[in-house]
Amino acid sequence: MNIHEFQAKGLFREYGIPVPRGIPCHSVDEADRAYKELGGAIAVVKAQIHAGGRGKAGGVQLARSRDDVVNHAKALLGSTLVTHQTGPEGKAVSKLLVEEGLDIAHEYYVAIAVDRSVGGPVLIASAEGGVEIESVPKDQLVRAPIDVSEGMFDFQSRAIAYGLGLEGDSAKECAKVVKKLARLFIEKDCSLAEINPLVRLKDGRILALDAKINFDDNALYRHPELRELRDISEEDPAEARAAQFDLSYVNLDGNIGCMVNGAGLAMGTMDTIKLHGGFPANFLDVGGGVSAERVTEAFKIITEDPRCKAILINIFGGIVKCDLIAEGVLEAVKMVGLKVPLVVRLEGTNVERGRKLLAESDIKVITATDMTDAAKKAVEAAR
Repeated sequence: MNIHEFQAKGLFREYGIPVPRGIPCHSVDEADRAYKELGGAIAVVKAQIHAGGRGKAGGVQLARSRDDVVNHAKALLGSTLVTHQTGPEGKAVSKLLVEEGLDIAHEYYVAIAVDRSVGGPVLIASAEGGVEIESVPKDQLVRAPIDVSEGMFDFQSRAIAYGLGLEGDSAKECAKVVKKLARLFIEKDCSLAEINPLVRLKDGRILALDAKINFDDNALYRHPELRELRDISEEDPAEARAAQFDLSYVNLDGNIGCMVNGAGLAMGTMDTIKLHGGFPANFLDVGGGVSAERVTEAFKIITEDPRCKAILINIFGGIVKCDLIAEGVLEAVKMVGLKVPLVVRLEGTNVERGRKLLAESDIKVITATDMTDAAKKAVEAAR
């Protein structure tokens, strides 16, 4: 789950990480009042969307007067911001963050993410902030693994601060910030906690000028307070709807809809489709304990995608028997209707009974014997 910058900064404040004074706004009038309340000559008007690259796309604007704030708010609210992370369709801007302007001396990059190579969270920092971290040479990065039981140790936080070239009180403040960021990451079950940029002001203070936090969806049951921060309007409607039925769904740009049980089988299915010249329209894992209701909902989501020219259902019946899956598929087709070719491959418990149900039904189903056969038939049907 992702949250907005102003929400992430609210969490930063809870953990004692210093951030600029700022006020979230939903209208031009609110932005105008926010500028007055901040009381400074310079302010920054920032579009609030779940995507990086806002600055390059014109979503972060410097305002030197009240008129500037009003004009920027009018231009941004209701606009569509296209960044390298939104895709060409962009994201609609419905919220702003108006912040105080700051006298910045230097920008740094600090983030914590899960690193599978070490089996836990790792802090990555760079003396060059405000840029895409992928463009920074590896030998210019400072890295530190974080113990999830103990958190970040003092010697690590000091090493990071000195590694960024900081000295004196600025180094001490930076060390405190990264240690608090590590505590937030662990306690809130984050998958990413990023500050880009972390800034040193000309008076030596260290502040988090930006904030990006992603949470592990699988741990949200432990954090009901975080669920309140979810903004459904920022999510893909089909993906949000799928989540309500415990379906793992990701929209892709192909034309073959996929319904599979198990993430590994789903990825294997998509790879096989690609191998034979096709393009998956989605990743959809209905789970090991799939029910007729979930199959029906999954079928609805797939068929409502106008790009979908064929559907491939690839199910391995282990926990759930193949005949029950076949019944669910047939029921789903009756309820939703079938406007594109449907390829079904079943394997596992009661597979013969499941195949018989499909063969004897009055619904036109293309059956497949194995994954390769299924992928080939789906690709041909989509053409």
